[in-house]
Amino acid sequence: MRKRITSLVSMFLVLTIAVGCSRRPNDEEIQKDIQTKAAADPDTKDSDVTVVAKAGKVTLSGKVKTPAAQKKVEQIAQQEPGNTGVDDQTSIEPEATPPAEAQQVVQAPPPPPPAPAPKPQPIVVPAGTVLTVRVGQALSSKTSQTGQTFLATLGQPVSVGGRSAIPAGSTLSGTVVTAKAKGKFKGEGELSLTLVSVTVKGRTYAIQTGVLENTTKGKGKRTAATTGGGAAGGALIGGIAGGGKGAGIGALVGAGAGLVGGAVTGNQQIEIPVESALSFRLSAPLTLPPPGE
Repeated sequence: MRKRITSLVSMFLVLTIAVGCSRRPNDEEIQKDIQTKAAADPDTKDSDVTVVAKAGKVTLSGKVKTPAAQKKVEQIAQQEPGNTGVDDQTSIEPEATPPAEAQQVVQAPPPPPPAPAPKPQPIVVPAGTVLTVRVGQALSSKTSQTGQTFLATLGQPVSVGGRSAIPAGSTLSGTVVTAKAKGKFKGEGELSLTLVSVTVKGRTYAIQTGVLENTTKGKGKRTAATTGGGAAGGALIGGIAGGGKGAGIGALVGAGAGLVGGAVTGNQQIEIPVESALSFRLSAPLTLPPPGE
């Protein structure tokens, strides 16, 4: 009886060992075990690997960081119990550009701003410039009044440095500085004039000129002079006593600009007919805006 019991126990142990030896891991267990080991290994934990087992054959796919990591994943799969073969289809990721280098973009400096266009400079008509005008009304030592205003037109254009400053035809305003009729038996006849403003392109500018003075002394005697910057000791411009429009127009004579055109009448009065040519000399510079302003 004892021999029979011993025999049965021995058979049970043999069968148990045989069953244990014949049991193999299934595909799901193989996959899970390989993935767990790859995730724990320092060389492969950062790899993105997919494990598929079918009938014991293991297929690896995905990307690994380095060739060493690729080799280690394949090694883990080959050492896995129950595998019948390993097909490694993994690829190695290209190295990413470091962030600092990726952001290091060399940019060309911006072009410099264009140089500003030179600002137009004002026109300065210097002192001493001669303004030759034609009076727009008759003036007389007998009929004109001190402080009286008269108008004149510029007969010749004025240019500075090749730029037009005051065009011909510009209007000027003048003042009778002194007007004194000659007495019948005594006293001098006087008539002195000056210009005070000029209008250029619709804008009026104050000016300063020398004073033109005409004086009569005694029968048939007359002097003409300028003060405040003009020439003295000149002669009158060919004028006709009592002449009408156009009288008194002629060439300037004398020591220079600053002469008064006119004539002495029979009773020793100084007469300057309409459109007489008069020349005044600027005693101070005149500043005008640049062309186009």
